Amino acid sequence: MTAISARALRLLLDDWRTTGPAYAALADRIRLLVLDGRVPIASRLPAERELAEALRVSRTTITAAYAHLREAGYLDSVRGSGSVARLPGRAPVNLDAHRPGYLDFSKAALPAIPDIADAVRRAADRLPAHLGDSGFDPVGLPELRSAIAERYTRRGLPTDADQVMVTVGAQSAIGLVTRTLLSRGDRALIEAPSYPHAIDALRAAGARVATVPVSADAGWDEDVLDQVLRGVSPTLGYLMPDFHNPTGRSMSPELRERTLTLAARQGTVLVADETMAELAIDAPDVAPFAAFDPAKLAITIGSVGKTLWGGIRIGWIRAERSVIQRLVRARSTSDLGTPILEQLVVADLLERYDDIIAVRREQLRAGRDHLERALADAIPEWRVPRVQGGLTAWINLGAPVSSQLVLAARTRGLLLAAGPRFGVDGAFERFLRLPISYSAQETDAAVAALRDAWVTLVPDTFADPSFLAEVV
Repeated sequence: MTAISARALRLLLDDWRTTGPAYAALADRIRLLVLDGRVPIASRLPAERELAEALRVSRTTITAAYAHLREAGYLDSVRGSGSVARLPGRAPVNLDAHRPGYLDFSKAALPAIPDIADAVRRAADRLPAHLGDSGFDPVGLPELRSAIAERYTRRGLPTDADQVMVTVGAQSAIGLVTRTLLSRGDRALIEAPSYPHAIDALRAAGARVATVPVSADAGWDEDVLDQVLRGVSPTLGYLMPDFHNPTGRSMSPELRERTLTLAARQGTVLVADETMAELAIDAPDVAPFAAFDPAKLAITIGSVGKTLWGGIRIGWIRAERSVIQRLVRARSTSDLGTPILEQLVVADLLERYDDIIAVRREQLRAGRDHLERALADAIPEWRVPRVQGGLTAWINLGAPVSSQLVLAARTRGLLLAAGPRFGVDGAFERFLRLPISYSAQETDAAVAALRDAWVTLVPDTFADPSFLAEVV
């Protein structure tokens, strides 16, 4: 069982005080940390006396907050063992997202394309040809790997089927790569902010993480990127060079080439998450990240979860043959292969992938434009960047209140991920990620809930210049 120190929890809590009873505000913030995964399930929280000293509040406040969390099902307290974080009931997920009346904007995703059901029927007709095999497929169907390789080749990265491994979604691919290529204590590079589950995968592999800032305004901090690669020489780096999640930025071809050349010189293997690479709105198409790699060490991860539908759990890894072989050998510790029927569905839809991508781009263009207009009308003080592709906008709130806002929005039926969920160390309280992939009706409902939540926050938060000057 892991334990969170009073100091570590204090840093995660940040500016937890709001109007109303202190114990309730503290309980709400700890609950959000549990829901966001920043306080891991089954981890032991600090003793009441230690946390009271760290937060400079009375022990009575901590006792009441812990009692409130126990009543709500977020803590188990056993004499002699302390208080342990948990989720209500037995389900290891936030159940609010599945209850009527809740709008879930914590996920950046598109609804299924209309042709999914027909594609499943066509795939089912082809399934009997595969029923004579075991059904355990650790590499991927040859026809699907060939189709993925052909698409890479057409986009500017010559690829053979032997350089492709099909996985159960992109997250499975990220986990497999990090477990296989990293040893406990190795240094790893990641952007800040970044995809939360990639951060989790690096930590699970025991990596010591070095971060490179990315902003919606300026993109990658190239000086820091250079310093980390030269000074730390990380074993592995995880990057999202195309429509970065959550900022929406993309690397220029020149930066891709410089980064890959320096990484090769330092012996760093760069893993490019390209799950949103083809979801351009205004930006020109750019060749895959690995096309700029002179040493041919880069690994690319892709999936159809953001383009076809999240319910089709098919992803892939594109790498040199020796790396693919190593990954195949290591795979059995996590799963025994990718479902055959879903592979057949994707192979069918890849035949019309260009048309599908064109429709998705127009959907995202409409979603982006509508979100921009709605926020400009409802909350004009927020800074909304112009998104050129991908699924998300990284909103600057102008004050470090993201966690407070998310809690207030939840009471109004809107589920969001607070800005710190995308940081390694709990930063980014000034920011909120909003998806651009929902319908106009859903976006209007979300913006209305945000507006109502926004006006309930403490007015002094915005009037005090020390808050506005704070960098998080």
